[in-house]
Amino acid sequence: MLWYIEFTAALGISSMDPLGARSQFVCVDTLPTWDQLEETIDGKEEGESYQREEAEELTDVNSPVSPFPFREDINRKIILFNGDVALLNCTAIVNTSNETLTDKNPISDSIHRHAGPELREELFKLKGCRTGEAKMTEGFNLAARFVLHTVGPKYKQKYRTAAESSLYSCYRNVMQLAKEHGMSSVGLCVVSTGKRGYPIADATHITLRTVRRFLEYHGESLEAVVFAVSDNEEAVYRKLLPLYYPRSKEEERASLPLLPADIGNAEGEPVVLERQIRITEKPGSLEDGSEHDSEDSDLVLVGNHAFAKMEGDVDKQRKLILQGQLSEASQQKQHQRNYNRWLCRARAEDLSDIAALKALYQTGVDRCGRTVMVVVGRNIPVTLIDVEKALLYFIHVMDHIAVKEYVMVYFHTLTGEHNHLDTDFLKRLYDIVDVKFKKNLKAFYFVHPSFRSKVSTWFFTTFSVPGVKEKVHHIETLQQLFTCILPEQIDIPPFVLEYDTRMNGSWR
Repeated sequence: MLWYIEFTAALGISSMDPLGARSQFVCVDTLPTWDQLEETIDGKEEGESYQREEAEELTDVNSPVSPFPFREDINRKIILFNGDVALLNCTAIVNTSNETLTDKNPISDSIHRHAGPELREELFKLKGCRTGEAKMTEGFNLAARFVLHTVGPKYKQKYRTAAESSLYSCYRNVMQLAKEHGMSSVGLCVVSTGKRGYPIADATHITLRTVRRFLEYHGESLEAVVFAVSDNEEAVYRKLLPLYYPRSKEEERASLPLLPADIGNAEGEPVVLERQIRITEKPGSLEDGSEHDSEDSDLVLVGNHAFAKMEGDVDKQRKLILQGQLSEASQQKQHQRNYNRWLCRARAEDLSDIAALKALYQTGVDRCGRTVMVVVGRNIPVTLIDVEKALLYFIHVMDHIAVKEYVMVYFHTLTGEHNHLDTDFLKRLYDIVDVKFKKNLKAFYFVHPSFRSKVSTWFFTTFSVPGVKEKVHHIETLQQLFTCILPEQIDIPPFVLEYDTRMNGSWR
């Protein structure tokens, strides 16, 4: 269930506005998923259960294997929607624009019209977006919490290879942003086929396979991906969707001969054979098969290259730190290098299992306009997760958030012993993160604290992390929290709403 449905259901809010008129926005949860859209042939449903079972029994073990096999779990996440992407009630929707983010096209115009003038002001601050990249803003008056802006390529036949790579990057970067921010649903418009002239069929192949591959490898946290199309585009999507999202073993086999020769690499990225390079085990070594290069000769080069010289004597620096003799500027530089190493690891490692916990996510803004980050204590199975990966995930998600002022809301609601991060981990996290994390954190709201957690927090902020104590605010009720953050600006887990209502009464 998507967060908005959970939120409105918990509060008893219907899809009607205050005047009783039905909302123009479309609830994604009411739309049929791809596995429910069965085509009718000769009056019989293609996807009837007995036919699926028969098809599976008749599958020849020696028949070619489809690169896009039948995956019911993925099909349940796919929605084909004929309508305006701006009306979708998703966590985020996609806007297709130009490099200055000022493009005038039907999709962009509708998004701006429904979002209000604040969106254009926010886009001005982004200072443009390069082709293939994606940038994020708030949704303002849209039903969607966020808008992911991307710039598709201008299509010319002689530059087709570059256009394919750029279009792939558009969708890949959009999906990556959705994953990084723990989004549960994203509405995808058709990118680059309008004024930019990309052939709709070619573009659809790239779109469908890119999203399919992303969901296979990184899509645990995503619950719904909506392809928002027009009348003309819908026919193409309905024709090509079975190739990449077959709804049965029978449809998988029937679609296999129709797949194009180029289906990209493991991530769906277009492959250009002439651009592939061969990397030797030891670049620069002789290829005559001689083994004169001993381990000692390799070690001679260590520490003599320019980058190593820039570091200086690392062991000496560590010794000086321990002795307290390193200058403050040198300590800061050393700390920054250490943080950058952690950040590089965080960006390179697969953290999808941690993201799937939905224990850390970005929501709206507080009454001062500062970004709100939410931590759900009950979703942290400390005894089961790799704590170091959790640390990497926090750094990965928070790095771009912490560049400006932000606040954090921690829901301690209904946590158990197995949900509590120990003080050693928190101290380590505090020591690793960049100075911007500490400087730009303006408030930490500790919601539904217990007496024990209050005592632990006092000791921790008094003796382990000085400078944070005055930023911590213990919040007993959601009513208190809403004096700092408007209810529509924060995504609250349903169990937190239910607990607060039971313990403190309705806040409405």
